[in-house]
Amino acid sequence: MTNQDRNNSNSPLVGFDPEFRDLDHYIRVITERIWEGRRIDDIHKYYSDPCVVETPASVTTTVADVVDGTKRTLAQFPDRRLLAEDIIQSGDAVGGFLSSHRIISTMTHLGEGDFGAATGKRIHVRTIADCVCKQNRIIHEWLVRDQSAIALQIGVSPQTLAQRWLDTKPGWSKPRIPDSPAGYRSALTDDPVACAYASALTQFATQKLTPAGMARTYDDAVHQLGPGGVTRYGHAEVGHYWQTLFAIFAPRQFDIEHLAVNRGDGRADRVAVRWRAQTRHIGQPTSQFGRASGNAVEIMGINHVECWRGRVLREWVLTDEIALWMQVLGGRPENHP
Repeated sequence: MTNQDRNNSNSPLVGFDPEFRDLDHYIRVITERIWEGRRIDDIHKYYSDPCVVETPASVTTTVADVVDGTKRTLAQFPDRRLLAEDIIQSGDAVGGFLSSHRIISTMTHLGEGDFGAATGKRIHVRTIADCVCKQNRIIHEWLVRDQSAIALQIGVSPQTLAQRWLDTKPGWSKPRIPDSPAGYRSALTDDPVACAYASALTQFATQKLTPAGMARTYDDAVHQLGPGGVTRYGHAEVGHYWQTLFAIFAPRQFDIEHLAVNRGDGRADRVAVRWRAQTRHIGQPTSQFGRASGNAVEIMGINHVECWRGRVLREWVLTDEIALWMQVLGGRPENHP
């Protein structure tokens, strides 16, 4: 394990404005300026152009797209706040830093837009953004928001919202994401705790994690905050979530794309993992995602975990269930060209 794995917060920000002490400080400050401060023009200062931003349902490539998306969100949720729960760091000044930024947003649905007519509902929603940062700018981003949590809190089922979004386009489509910036490679730490967790996810995807493996990886009192704003506790509930997900969506490929760990500062060990599963929807009539469609479904997820004495005590799981429903309802069979 490198010193960077142990504590990335002290890595010097070569090429960044001197006001920023470290990557954590940089991300917190620019997020506050753009969102709480409503300094939307600062996006041009702190994002490169082009800047690829991938979500589970879309890929954009220009800074104008970032500006437009910010304005659309604020038009619907004008009092939105972005409260930083954690920032797990990796990378370096040469290839680019990566901040895995976990946010809980508080906001009120006051404007018409992607989520329909304003409902006045108070919303709490979690997001994780993996941002590649270099030379004082964000140059590439992967972002997952718990869209189904928003739907449920405004009184719309995820399936209904997914169909509404599909009705505005000719079926499901998502562009191929361009390559990561030259010189950047996502971290794949060799830290044993992080690797054990990544291995457990992979075994869940292949239905091979045993009860003994679950006990080695997860604390008895594990607390999971998952999609739809659902909270689960203990081995039985957390294990059932993962086993059910990969029973409904059978993976033919499962990849760990980013794996980083931060240790120290008097805190529990913190692991960030971004993963992607290429699956086939084989859901059951009684399952959350309905009868089997046979459609190919890509699941893009970002997880954060806190580990205590080598086992996962808290787990945050970010996937976009609206994007999953869109692929179930409007996608193509797995073997379709």
